[in-house]
Amino acid sequence: MVESVFMAELTWPEFAAKVAEGVTVFLPLGTTEQHGPHMAMNVDVVLPTAVCERVARNVGGIVAPTIPYGYKSQPRSGGGEAFPGTTSLDANTFSLVVRDVIRSLGTDGVRRLVVVNGHFENCWPAVEGVDLGLRELRRDGIRDMQVMRLEYWDFVGRDTLDRLFPEGFPGTELEHASLLETSLMLLLRPDLVDMDKVPSDGPAQFPTYDRHPVPEGFVPASGVLARAQGSSAEKGRLLMDDHVERITRAVRAEFGV
Repeated sequence: MVESVFMAELTWPEFAAKVAEGVTVFLPLGTTEQHGPHMAMNVDVVLPTAVCERVARNVGGIVAPTIPYGYKSQPRSGGGEAFPGTTSLDANTFSLVVRDVIRSLGTDGVRRLVVVNGHFENCWPAVEGVDLGLRELRRDGIRDMQVMRLEYWDFVGRDTLDRLFPEGFPGTELEHASLLETSLMLLLRPDLVDMDKVPSDGPAQFPTYDRHPVPEGFVPASGVLARAQGSSAEKGRLLMDDHVERITRAVRAEFGV
C-alpha cells in the first residue's frame, strides 16, 4: 500500500481499504485569485492544502484533492474580479461542486469528512454545498455521514495575533495577500513569493457597504488590502503551528480520532 496522505496518490483499492478502516477525509476548498504583485494566484490552494496535510498526518486521515476554483472574489475581501487571472465560479456552481464531491465520497463509504475553507468568499456557498450533499445522501439512505466545516484562519490564538499585530489585528477580510498569507507562503512556498515586489498602496479604506459596479479606485491598485511588509517564514510558522494544533484538537474532539 502506498503510504501517502493524499487521496489522489492512492490506487482505488488502497483508498477503499482506508475507507473500510473508517478514515477521516479532509476536503480543502480554495480558489484561483490574485494575491498582489508579490505572490502567485494559488495562495488559497496552497494554504488550506498544507493545513489539511498536517492535520491529516496527526489523526491518520487523508486529503482529497483541493477544489481550485471558488466563489467570486469580492472587492472588500479579495480585491474583486477585475484582476486578470482571478477565475471564479457562481455561488450556485460552487455549491453544487461541493455537493457532488460530498455525495461521491459518502457513496464510497466515507463517514467522517472535514471541509477546510481557504478562501473567504467560499464560506456561505460551502455551507449550502454541505447541506445539499448530506440531503442527497439521506435521500439515498445514507444517514450516518458526519461533516465538520471550518475556516482554517479561525484557529489561531489571541496571543499569536497580538504578537504579529502589536498595533491591532485589522481583521481576516483585510488580510488578503497581506502579512498572514504572505508569511504562510514564505514558510510553505517561498519560491512563489517575491518580497521585492510587496506594494505600499494599502491599507485599503473601505466603507461598510458595497458598490455595484465597483467604482474606480475603490480597491488598492495592487490588490493587497492591508500590509505585507514585515512578513516572514518565522511568523508563518507561528500561524501554522496554531492552525494545525487547534484544528487537530477540534477534529479529535468531534470524531474521536
